[in-house]
Amino acid sequence: MKKLLSTRYSAGAFNFATLVLRLVFGGLLMANHGYGKLIHFSDTASKMPNFLGIGQTATTALVVFAEFFCALFVMIGLFTRLACIPVLICMIYALAVAHHGHIFSDGEAATLFLGVYAALLFVGPGRVSVDGLIGK
Repeated sequence: MKKLLSTRYSAGAFNFATLVLRLVFGGLLMANHGYGKLIHFSDTASKMPNFLGIGQTATTALVVFAEFFCALFVMIGLFTRLACIPVLICMIYALAVAHHGHIFSDGEAATLFLGVYAALLFVGPGRVSVDGLIGK
């Protein structure tokens, strides 16, 4: 019981936790959101709200880049902190425009992705990543 209530953690536990977060949330974003938009690009572009007047196709391309390719980079731990930034922008856009700021109902998934990717931006990928291998 004392171990469960402890606030101490080891480096191995931290690195394992960041690995789990990267794999789970990167995989969910890439598979459930980015892949569908990538495969059905033209259908998605016709329904995508225009972001800052750049056009629906450009907005869709940026969303696919963030949700598929940046999520893939986060999963493997390559340029992790840099790859989190487009995802964060995309999730803020999704919450504000697509879900009308409803963080507890329609926008719950976007809120979760926003929180996890913000945490990964601050803590980094951990040692079990390509970034961790490059840094050795």
